[in-house]
Amino acid sequence: MKHTLTRSALALVISLVALPASYAMSKAQQWDYLQPDRDQMIASLNVVELLKRHHYSKPPLDDARSRKMYAGYLKMLDPARVYFTATDIQEFNRWETQFDDFLKSGNLKPGYAMYNRQLSRQDQYLDYALEKLSKGVDAIDFTLTETFETDREKAPWAADEEALKDLWRKRLKDQILRLKIANKEPKAIEELLTKRYKNQKKRLQQTRSEDVFQTYINAFAQTYDPHTTYLSPDNAENFDINMSLSLEGIGAMLQSDNEHVKIVRLIPAGPAEKSKLVAPADKIIAVGQGQKELVDVIGWRLDEVVKLIRGPKGSQVRLEIIPASNAPNDMTSKVITLTREAVKLEEQAAKKSILNLDQDGRQVKLGVIEIPAFYLDFKAYRAGKPDYKSTTRDVKRLITELQDEQVEGIVIDLRNNGGGSLQEATELTGLFIEQGPTVLVRNSDGRIDVLTDDHEGVFYDGPLTVLVNRLSASASEIFAGAMQDYRRALIIGGQTFGKGTVQTIQPLNHGELKLTLAKFYRVSGKSTQHKGVIPDISYPADMDINEIGESALPEAMPWDSIKPAIHLKKDPFQPFIAELKQRHNARTNNDPDFVFSRERLALNQRLQKDTLVSLNEAERRAEYAKIEQKQLALENARRASKGEDLLKTLIKEDEDDQIIAAAAEKDAQKKPEDDAYLAETGRILLDWLKLSPMASR
Repeated sequence: MKHTLTRSALALVISLVALPASYAMSKAQQWDYLQPDRDQMIASLNVVELLKRHHYSKPPLDDARSRKMYAGYLKMLDPARVYFTATDIQEFNRWETQFDDFLKSGNLKPGYAMYNRQLSRQDQYLDYALEKLSKGVDAIDFTLTETFETDREKAPWAADEEALKDLWRKRLKDQILRLKIANKEPKAIEELLTKRYKNQKKRLQQTRSEDVFQTYINAFAQTYDPHTTYLSPDNAENFDINMSLSLEGIGAMLQSDNEHVKIVRLIPAGPAEKSKLVAPADKIIAVGQGQKELVDVIGWRLDEVVKLIRGPKGSQVRLEIIPASNAPNDMTSKVITLTREAVKLEEQAAKKSILNLDQDGRQVKLGVIEIPAFYLDFKAYRAGKPDYKSTTRDVKRLITELQDEQVEGIVIDLRNNGGGSLQEATELTGLFIEQGPTVLVRNSDGRIDVLTDDHEGVFYDGPLTVLVNRLSASASEIFAGAMQDYRRALIIGGQTFGKGTVQTIQPLNHGELKLTLAKFYRVSGKSTQHKGVIPDISYPADMDINEIGESALPEAMPWDSIKPAIHLKKDPFQPFIAELKQRHNARTNNDPDFVFSRERLALNQRLQKDTLVSLNEAERRAEYAKIEQKQLALENARRASKGEDLLKTLIKEDEDDQIIAAAAEKDAQKKPEDDAYLAETGRILLDWLKLSPMASR
């Protein structure tokens, strides 16, 4: 739709003038102290050599890689394209195919020049925003008819500094409007943004040469794959501290998402997961220590946010987050409190339950074994203690207990299992197969190592299904892939995460390099990389796979295959898959939880595509009202199907401590049958038992 500017808006645009050249020059000169040193130059040469010799894929360092690095560096420096102009880009373009040569010679200066330009422009924007805010939020006209493109990843660069300043005006207006829609008062908005921008200015002035070097070298390293990264001396030290667990965190994997930090995965039994207050794709916008004031972290680097979140065991940290369940551009947030602690091995332990289902008027018992992680008490194992704790040992005991309860089949629940011990993935696979390979590891030199289950016999040969989702990763994918390749179990649920690579840490003269040196393959020869494990019967995704997963990461290594390690036997499930899917669809087409999941994801995906927003307050509020009505209709349709009370308005249940406590108690009392995905997995297994004469062997 074409939008035209009103007379007052046009007057405002015409009044914008280019920033004085002397001002821009003085801003640029204040960053002249940021220069590469000899240690960084040597480290860059070492990184080039290590990647050339040891990275799994060993791609050439040529003009094509230079172009990738250039594009990646621009995205790191200016992901929303709000700082550089088309003139800047024209100036930088002369280096587009030269970064390979710069790296080979240890020349870091072009990278520093681009970074310094971004710093000066960001500083100009902060000055501009602070000057506007000093006049008050009420001085801004929200009745004009104009729009702002929120997804600027592929937007054209501003033609010049005048166009750039108009973009800044709209960007600030959008940020204020988001906060107004989230029920913030004008004075509170002014104070919040003023404080945020002053803090960002202060942080800009604390920029070190090491910050520039780390960003520049990572722009190069991450052209190889997203898990190959350079760690500065400070970050390398923090990485070591984190590995030794001398400082604790919240049990969450984080990732940069433009100016935000996004939660990618929750560690099973960690503080965040146990709280039930956060979810993958939530965005952290502020962090506070105990009851101290929250520190706004929008625009901070990932490593800096991690430092704030981590702290002594037993201490409290407060997080202000924007839930992933919010509509796009909805800045409504909540503040939660978590107690830092180490993840206890016993809390990650596998556990069992009984799933009671009705089949043709007959009550059937199925066993469920939930495995949150693949764990092994290495210390006790290496010490030779006979009672060391491990996933396989626990699962073995649980299977025996379930068999004593005369279950007719078992569901292995690997949802949200992010992996862990590769040894345990192999050992666990051995409980369900006769003997043979479990996973293949192909190294950068082409050598293939085969991990094998050497124990003869099958511990459990009964009916089996494996339930997975997008957050089932690494060791989970190895086990699920083996169960699928050996035709041992039906794999049900969502496409798994897709991380099928192995990293190692290499020390440098200055910092460390984490690089990918191997890749996992299933016994069928298929990689788990990128695609993950595709279920035999799929459930609606409970999160957007374009947001979470290996395939969502830039430069993720591709899926491929190698020679199989086994001769695949005839698939006992294949003749019945079509019928199983038909029965599954017939049951779930009207199931309130399945319908809600499908329609909520479809709505979110539609909303994500609508990136052009109005800067007119009345229009924007009307847009939000429509979105809330759609979300309310979905929620009430689910409630009506379950016989629950309908809502008059959307409520933020998680903002009330009493409601949180009541919800936690309700969750604790839930039976396995109350989990729609788990119950449906059991019903598919019962269908299989009924259809196949071989299933009840």
